[in-house]
Amino acid sequence: MPTIPTRERVSPGKVSPTPLRRPEWIKVRAPAGETFQQLRQLMRAKTLHTVCEEAMCPNLGECWGAGTATFLMLGDVCTRTCGFCDIKHGRPAGLDWLEPERVAQAVQAMNLKHAVITSVNRDERRDGGAPIFAMLIRRIRQLLPGCSIEVLIPDFKGSLEALKIVMDARPEILNHNVETVPRLFKQVQPQDNYAWAATTLSNAKKLDPEVLTKSGIMLGLGEDIEEVKTVMRDQRSWGVDILTIGQYLQPSKKHLPIACYYTLEEFADLKSYGLEIGFKWVEAAPLVRSSYHAAEQVRALSLVHRKLYGE
Repeated sequence: MPTIPTRERVSPGKVSPTPLRRPEWIKVRAPAGETFQQLRQLMRAKTLHTVCEEAMCPNLGECWGAGTATFLMLGDVCTRTCGFCDIKHGRPAGLDWLEPERVAQAVQAMNLKHAVITSVNRDERRDGGAPIFAMLIRRIRQLLPGCSIEVLIPDFKGSLEALKIVMDARPEILNHNVETVPRLFKQVQPQDNYAWAATTLSNAKKLDPEVLTKSGIMLGLGEDIEEVKTVMRDQRSWGVDILTIGQYLQPSKKHLPIACYYTLEEFADLKSYGLEIGFKWVEAAPLVRSSYHAAEQVRALSLVHRKLYGE
C-alpha cells in the first residue's frame, strides 16, 4: 500500500513552505452524467443551493451521479469566516421563508429515501435560523412520508432554545461537525468555539436520546494523531453515534494550506479506534465528508432504531 515519504510531512501546527504533492490515492471524480445534469437543472429551477457546489465537495460527481445531494439552507452567504470553507461570507439577506417549501419539493421530485440538509451560519439572528430547519423537516414528512432526514446544523452559539426548535421536529440524524482539534480552533474557525460544539451535541442527545447524533473531523490542518483521538473520545462522551473523518483539501490558495496528507493506513487505524471506543458507525477515508454515504449509515443503523422507514 502506498505511503507518503517522510519529507511530505511537517510538524504539528506547522505548514509546508511549498505545496505538498497530492497522493496518488486521492482521486476526485469529475461531475458528469445524465443524472448529474438533471439534478443540476432541478436545483437551478427551484433557486436552491447545495453545499456540494458551494463548498466544492470532492464527492460532487459521485453523489450527484447517484441522485443524492446535501441541500444548503438559509441562503448562500455565511456570517463566519472559516479558513477551510469556500462558501461565501459576509452580511446575508433576510431569511427566505419559502425556501423550505422549494427544498421539500426538490426532495419529493428526487424521491429520496434519505435527505441531508445543512446551512450557512446566521449569527445575526438569535435563533440562528433554526425555525427554517424545523419547517423543512415537517414539510418533507408531509410530502414524502418514509424519507429519513439528516440535518447538519450550526452550533447556534450553544443556544439550547434554538437547538430545541430543530430537535422538536425530530430529524433521524442530528449532525454538527467539530472539524478540528481545540488547539487549532481559532486558526481554523475563528468565530467558532469548541465548548459550543460540545454543548450542541450533548444537548441534542439529552433532548431526544432516540435521535442519532453525528459529527466530523478534518485531518491535515496541523493536528497530531493523539489530539484527534482525544477529540474522538470527547465526542463519544457527548453521546455522538456516527463519526466521519476525512482529509482536508485546500479549496484555493487563499484558504488554509495543507499541513500534511494522511495515509490510508492511518485512516483505517482511526476507524478501528473509533469503533473500539463505542461509535456505532465510523467513515474514515481521504475523501470522506460529512454527508458521504449518509443514506447507507441511516439504513444500517435503522436495524437498531426501528422508527426509521416505519419499521
